[in-house]
Amino acid sequence: MYFAIEGVIGVGKTTLARLLQPAFQAALLLEVFEENPFLSNFYGDRARYAFQTQMFFLLSRYHQQRRGVPAMLEQSEHLISDYTFEKDALFAAINLVGDELDMYYRIQEALAEKIPQPDLMVYLRASTPTLMERIARRDRAYERTMEWDYIDQLNQAYDRFFLNQPHAMPVLVIDANVLDYVRYVEDLQWVENRIRQALQLSPFQPELPMPRNHDQ
Repeated sequence: MYFAIEGVIGVGKTTLARLLQPAFQAALLLEVFEENPFLSNFYGDRARYAFQTQMFFLLSRYHQQRRGVPAMLEQSEHLISDYTFEKDALFAAINLVGDELDMYYRIQEALAEKIPQPDLMVYLRASTPTLMERIARRDRAYERTMEWDYIDQLNQAYDRFFLNQPHAMPVLVIDANVLDYVRYVEDLQWVENRIRQALQLSPFQPELPMPRNHDQ
């Protein structure tokens, strides 16, 4: 069983994937975004470095998923990824324009046909203020110039894609604004149960109440 966790920058995808790994006894496929040599320059000058950054990500994600997913599923019954190949096009639609965007789509469509699809996509959804707060809290050097408008654009694009468009596999939407699965084990258990329920993967409880807002 293979499921992927998605959401905007800062929502907590990798953290959740790592926390869920022991419960599912799963292999982990984590995005290697730190290897993109254009990323820090991109956040300082998006217009100048958008095409190089996007094409590097596209090819990196393609090679990682094209090879990694089948190989990991041969070694493990379950696989968790902290991203999907589809996310790349969401970023491209915001970062690229004109001929560069047209060229990107031609390449992306050819590559997408060869990518194994997950059995479930888990969409972690959070407000732009929540995302900006989490980005500031983790304090990655190349994210310190991250613009509110950019994250808000991404947030709207993710919502349109995951909430309004048809998909070949189920999409489980999780409100990440009210969850703190790092500090509260009941939050992590609730998310795990929702995923097991969506995949019909035992053991799961048919009904678990949404964890309360811990700030209240």
